Amino acid sequence: MYFIRTILFIFVTTALLSFGTSIDEVVSAIKVGDANRISRYFDNMVEISLNDRRHAYSKSQAEMIIRDFFSNKGVKSFKVVHRGNSNDSEYCVGNLATESGNYRTTVYMKVKGDRKVIKELIFEEDSK
Repeated sequence: MYFIRTILFIFVTTALLSFGTSIDEVVSAIKVGDANRISRYFDNMVEISLNDRRHAYSKSQAEMIIRDFFSNKGVKSFKVVHRGNSNDSEYCVGNLATESGNYRTTVYMKVKGDRKVIKELIFEEDSK
């Protein structure tokens, strides 16, 4: 019985730790413009908004769109200004500084199965 409790405790603890860190991993990846790391959290279909253009992409297409965006803009930094969550979703809003301008960036994640996945990424150019 002790063995089963120990295994269960380890499993639950590991699941909770990995479950809570996914948005932090995405934030870290945005800070350095790493589309590959971000794509690990993509759902099968991801909605991406770049300024006024919004479209749903497959996981592989979304990775290419984000990779192109990061390489064309030249990511300098990303600072989270707000976070929120509800029962099965989490989001963060931040300011993405690039070599060609600043973008208000929003990441929406939702629980799917046993992990959180990115459902939507929004990049809105700051008109200041």
